[in-house]
Amino acid sequence: MGLGMSRMMDENLKKQQEFMLLTQRLQLERQLAMQNLMRERQMAMQLATARQTFTYFSAFFVITTLGLAAGSIRRKQARLLVPVIPLAFVLAYQYDFAYGRLIQRARHEAESILDSNVELVAMPGGVPGFDELEKARRAQNKLAVLSLDVQR
Repeated sequence: MGLGMSRMMDENLKKQQEFMLLTQRLQLERQLAMQNLMRERQMAMQLATARQTFTYFSAFFVITTLGLAAGSIRRKQARLLVPVIPLAFVLAYQYDFAYGRLIQRARHEAESILDSNVELVAMPGGVPGFDELEKARRAQNKLAVLSLDVQR
């Protein structure tokens, strides 16, 4: 009787462990999917903002260029057109970011860095472990208690 009960308990324990593992895996997959969706939405928002910025800066560039060209013709001084050159570079950069392939080139470069120069992006001191986090948490709690004592 006791042996059968023990086997049944062992089977139930194994089933429970498998269920917990499956649940943890499903939770992790959902968290990863959610993080990826949030990252995609943030990138889409940044790209939309860049496109709006490009629209406004394009209008500024056109008005400034026309004004400088008119002033240059009226005063017969070509040097008035010099500010158009750096403005054109800024406009080209914003266009490349908003509508061009800048993001794709940056992603490719990031993948290249991760493939060949991982040490450049490694965290100083390595990834913090549990003990280090607990030590920092305890120190922070002590500071909070001390600041409450000082305020009283």
